[in-house]
Amino acid sequence: MRDPRLAHAQGGAETNRRNRGDGVTPMDQQSPRTEQTDGAATAPESGDTGALKQAVIEMLATVTDPEIPVNIYELGLIYEVEINADGDARVVMTLTTPNCPVAESMPGEVEDRVGSVPGIRSVSVELVWDPPWTPDRMSEAAKLELGFI
Repeated sequence: MRDPRLAHAQGGAETNRRNRGDGVTPMDQQSPRTEQTDGAATAPESGDTGALKQAVIEMLATVTDPEIPVNIYELGLIYEVEINADGDARVVMTLTTPNCPVAESMPGEVEDRVGSVPGIRSVSVELVWDPPWTPDRMSEAAKLELGFI
């Protein structure tokens, strides 16, 4: 069961239903791309895995849990992001609960979004349950947004 403090926190699912209709962002929605001022998406320089990792993290921050108005990176659902020199990405993530309604679709969405980052050649997403997610994993910004602080 989801943590009701999250689903019904300030700006939670009920507010989203009022503001966007059903409160659910379609999982097949086209993901945004990192763009330069001229609108052309480009890959970081070859071998610059730090810049590529940052681009992947920025893309992960565009993925939101449909019931919680905070992105999965700020929620603390992303445990690890690794990028090798060949552009192969590995993301280790969890969900708020194994019974999460998006347990089957969220890893695929993460894979699609990360794969859309220029310079990423392949993506591996590993969904783990240990250690379990707790609200303590949220960033300060997420806690503030959800009324935890």
